[in-house]
Amino acid sequence: MSAEGKRILIIGGGFSGMAAAIQLRKVGASVDLVEIDPVWRSYGAGITLGGASLRALRTIGALDAFLEKGAATDGVDVFTAAGHRIASLPTPRLAGPDVPGGGAIMRPVLAGILAEATRGCGASVRLGATFERIEATEKGVRVLFSDGSESAYDLAIGADGLYSKTRAALFPDAPQPRYTGQCVWRAVAPRPREVERPTMWLGHRVKVGVNPVSRDEMYMFVTEDRPTNDRIDPARFVSMLAELIAPFSSPVVQDVRASLGVNSQIVYRPLEALLMPRPWSRNYVVLIGDAAHATTPHLASGACIGIEDAIVLAEEIDRAGNVADALQAFESRRWERCRMVVENSLRLGEIEIKDGDPAEHARIMRESMTALAAPI
Repeated sequence: MSAEGKRILIIGGGFSGMAAAIQLRKVGASVDLVEIDPVWRSYGAGITLGGASLRALRTIGALDAFLEKGAATDGVDVFTAAGHRIASLPTPRLAGPDVPGGGAIMRPVLAGILAEATRGCGASVRLGATFERIEATEKGVRVLFSDGSESAYDLAIGADGLYSKTRAALFPDAPQPRYTGQCVWRAVAPRPREVERPTMWLGHRVKVGVNPVSRDEMYMFVTEDRPTNDRIDPARFVSMLAELIAPFSSPVVQDVRASLGVNSQIVYRPLEALLMPRPWSRNYVVLIGDAAHATTPHLASGACIGIEDAIVLAEEIDRAGNVADALQAFESRRWERCRMVVENSLRLGEIEIKDGDPAEHARIMRESMTALAAPI
């Protein structure tokens, strides 16, 4: 079955949905993308991307724009809260010998890069819309949209995130996202000359890191154990984050602390996760990205596996004899890799919360990085 001429609907305009549109257009599919946000916003501060993520961006054709607007570096430095070096970790160059092993970028900037590529590839993008009903037909699905229009498709792709409406419609008994007992704070700050690559400081139940996102800016991420998922008033963000990082004596951390204010773009996010058991598809509808496997950021691979989903799905739709075989092959290729990322990330968080074995933490990190380096 060639993808040429197939009509495909993508529900959700996040990273995985946009990547799916780009890749499916490359193999000749006709693509409609609907995004419920009428202005297609992307929230958040910086996002860290490992070598596998950069490899995925190269595959979809977005790497050059990332390198122009973000920051790419080799290696990670790790210190104690008091500033004693623990390790300098290598980051293999998975995207090619000419591309550093990792990087970071402002999340809205990366979203803008992919949105431009999505529109440029010829996909039809409709904002402020979603589906109301999806009905199986003999050869595909018929979709009623929130604006009252209807269309028929050979396949619908649910790429609508952690709280996926598509997943709820497709699998009403699916597991729900669960809070993991940790949260992450992110803030943006000027990039001092000495911050050349990702750097982390490990404290008691708190981890602080900085990562360049451009020539002039970096973002700070702070992981905190928090037993309950309580709402925090944004008016308290500055004072709470400043108090949280006060024990870290690094001059870089303290400079960021002193600079915290209304322009720091502070984002607070409770860490939640979800892993859908197989199948991820039913009646010519399939889930990808966070709709199927939402992970915590401990392996910096959530965006990576979502974009990889898009790449693999487009390959299998173009290769298989029919849609059902394509979806089966897609799940077979993606299940173990995505399960590994979600479950290993959760275990890393558990070790941090419980002051667990550092050797186990290091082993899981090493094994996970090795698995992510493998071809998809």
